[in-house]
Amino acid sequence: MSGLKFMRQILDGHSPHPPIAQLMNFRLAEVEDGTVTFTGRPEFAAANPMGTTHGGWYGTLLDSAMACSVMTKIPSGSDYTTLEYKVNLIRSIPIGQVIIAVGQVIHSGRSTAVAEGKISDSDGRVYATGTTTCMIYRNRSQ
Repeated sequence: MSGLKFMRQILDGHSPHPPIAQLMNFRLAEVEDGTVTFTGRPEFAAANPMGTTHGGWYGTLLDSAMACSVMTKIPSGSDYTTLEYKVNLIRSIPIGQVIIAVGQVIHSGRSTAVAEGKISDSDGRVYATGTTTCMIYRNRSQ
């Protein structure tokens, strides 16, 4: 099955959301070819010692959004993995703030893909941005 079809099955409720989404309190909201949107809300469990949202929450959400956007470009019989990602924290996300995370593919080739991501609120205030490079490979078990 193609990555786009797989992501749409999650969105439609035919496949479960990944456990990390439940743990980190975010959900898949939209899936298009090359673009994925998650919504989420950091809870107190995601707070750092200062009581603000831990940077790892930003990273996990952006990694998920960017990598899942790459997933929409993966052909049947192939897999992918994140090679690296970078996150730029712009401002603190208040605990309980509903946010939107969008990942969008910039390049998708035979062996690599590059995507960018952004976390913002419903007013368009940007909290973080990121980029990722993923490796695409043929699944040898198929």
